[in-house]
Amino acid sequence: MMGSMDQKELADFLRRRRELLQPTDVGLPPGARRRTPGLRRHEVAQLAGMSPDYYIRLEQARSPQPSPQMLTALARALRLNRDERDHLFHLAGHPAPPAFGADDHVSPGLLRLLDAFTTLPAQIISDLGAVLVQNQMAVALLGEQTVFTGLARSFTYRWFTDPGARNLYPPEDHEHQSRVLVADLRAAVALRPHDPLAGKLVQALHATGTEFTALWDRHDVAVRRSDRKRVVHPALGVIDVDCEVLTTARQDQRLLVFTARPGTDAVGQLELLRVIGSQDLAAAEEASTAD
Repeated sequence: MMGSMDQKELADFLRRRRELLQPTDVGLPPGARRRTPGLRRHEVAQLAGMSPDYYIRLEQARSPQPSPQMLTALARALRLNRDERDHLFHLAGHPAPPAFGADDHVSPGLLRLLDAFTTLPAQIISDLGAVLVQNQMAVALLGEQTVFTGLARSFTYRWFTDPGARNLYPPEDHEHQSRVLVADLRAAVALRPHDPLAGKLVQALHATGTEFTALWDRHDVAVRRSDRKRVVHPALGVIDVDCEVLTTARQDQRLLVFTARPGTDAVGQLELLRVIGSQDLAAAEEASTAD
């Protein structure tokens, strides 16, 4: 249920949190000398995936009420802790997300770890397979994975419902990928015995056909802690990488880091991906105006 929005307080809170951050705090290059403290407005907008014009209007107390999804993105961009995130929601006239169960809030500590991997693809996912945040390298390697809504936020769901999701891996790896996804989902659901989202996801997957049901009935359970993946990139071909997984204490979120084995072609391929990511950032910086 939406409440009234305190535009003035929301604008002040956003501005003050922005001014506390430096580009290096959020994984951005330092750039040229700054006339104002903290991040620039367009940098916050870039991190949150919204238009700079909309974010500027938020700080000027003349925007419409932001959605919960937009507030979640802003909380990540500004590296808010849980209390600050809840305060942001209250100022915008929305109830704070629940403290337990399915929660998209990523702790600032986990985000700082993600920011540290500037030369490697890295992303944070939920235990149900929803990609919560990616660095530029991960977007260059895997494509933008944070734009999906509903059950489709789960890569496991898309794997069994959207044939295009399987283009990310060579056909000969699909059977292995299916087994890994289902075994990992089994482990996650066991930790969410009364979670309606987990139950809805499994029910929907059973309706997709016999492949998922047959694998589910095997009752294989295996939390992903590391894996070797061959990713099909549209420009660079197959990239063979190792995937290391760091899991939170609650086991509800994971940081995935993709690395290349020394002496393999993947070393050079990841270097090219780094250039692609840097070019994207440079283009965004050049297209924006100084705040």
